[in-house]
Parts: sequence; C-alpha cells; structure tokens
Amino acid sequence: MAAAPGAGRNPAEAAALSAGGAAGGAGGGPLGGAEGQLEGQAIALFGTSADPPTLGHRSLLEGLLALYPQVVTWASDNPLKCHGASLAQRTALLQTLVAAIDNPRLSLRQDLSSPWAIETLDNARRLWPGRPLVFVVGSDLAGQIPRWKQAEAVLTACRLAIVPRCGWPIEPEALERLRSLGARPQLLALQIPATASSDLRRVLAGGATNATTDPAVLPLPAELQPLLLQHNPYDDTAR
Repeated sequence: MAAAPGAGRNPAEAAALSAGGAAGGAGGGPLGGAEGQLEGQAIALFGTSADPPTLGHRSLLEGLLALYPQVVTWASDNPLKCHGASLAQRTALLQTLVAAIDNPRLSLRQDLSSPWAIETLDNARRLWPGRPLVFVVGSDLAGQIPRWKQAEAVLTACRLAIVPRCGWPIEPEALERLRSLGARPQLLALQIPATASSDLRRVLAGGATNATTDPAVLPLPAELQPLLLQHNPYDDTAR
C-alpha cells in the first residue's frame, strides 16, 4: 500500500505537502508534476536577518523541507534594516535552530551571506553549478525587491518563491512589477505563525527571564531559549 502524503514526516512537513497543490499561482503555476514537491534538484535559498529567529523561522524552514529536496539558509545583514545583535550572534542562533531541526537536507551556509542578493546567487551558482535555485522571501519583502541591487539580474538568475506573512498581503501591483523585471513569482502555500522578530526583540529588551518563556509572550523556539536567556544581546536593562 502506498504511504499517505506526509507519512513519516513531522507535522509541518505533512501540512506543507497537503497544501502543495496550492503552491505556486501568481504566474508561477502550481508546484505539480516535474515542479512538484521534492522536485528534481532544486535548492531553496532562504537568507534571513535572524534577529532573532522565531517560531515562524522554524516553521518556514520545516515547510520548505516538504517542498524542496535541499534547503540552505544563512544569517545576513539587510541594508534596509537596523539589527539588534551582531551578525556572529545571529549566525550562532540560526545554527542552533538548524541543528535542532536535524534534517540532513537542511544546512546553514554562512558563505552565502551578503547584503546583496545578486552576490549570494553568484556564490550559489559557483557552489552548485547547473542546479535550479529558488530564492525564498517573505511577502513583507516582495515590494522591496525592485529596489534591490541589480534587481533584474537577481530575478532572472533564480526562481522567486514568496511565503505569505500574516499582516503583509501580497499586492497584485507588486507581483506585476516583479513580472515586468523578469520574475515568475510562485506563492508557497505555507501556514507560518504570526510571529515577528521585532516583537520578540521588544520582549527581550526588557530583560526576559525564565518567567517569560510562554510562547504567547516569547515566540522563541525552545532550543534558543537557554542561549538568549543567558546571553541576551537585546537586553536594554543590562546596558
């Protein structure tokens, strides 16, 4: 008897597989057939500020593992943001999260980190020549992409996948602008918890303690709690 879709997978992977038929759309088409789940040799590339990683980051990485045969992540400096922790600190937090997910198809490649997506993609093509590259962003960044360095070159060097974020609807005008620059954006049908690093930083800035580990108050992956409660780079009370 054939195994049911998602059998043997963790709940996030199984949910993403069941939602996979709706992934794509918006010009990218459903991820089915040759472009289906665990498609070919595609590599999903997900750079993040990880400032700090949240339950949403964990859910997203697990969801990408259900859709792609290889997922690569890294911590990066976003030139449009001010960061609360150093790149080295954020890399250590993200590495801890990757280790906790413990999937051989997920890796942290900090050598891909760059403030500029075009440099990341150039490095990825050197590392994996001939492999399809899928550049993953949240819907909050979709409107910013046309302002990125060499945006048109970025969008023609990869397939763009957009993950919906709660509170950040994907505007049709933004999709049309991306298409005009050569993108064929795919919308991934992943259900990501409504968490934000900025909200988490505000809680940690007050000097979070073991009393604030309730996920409703501190939406922090459990494996990161000991690190951030012991060495909290966001704690304004310690400055």
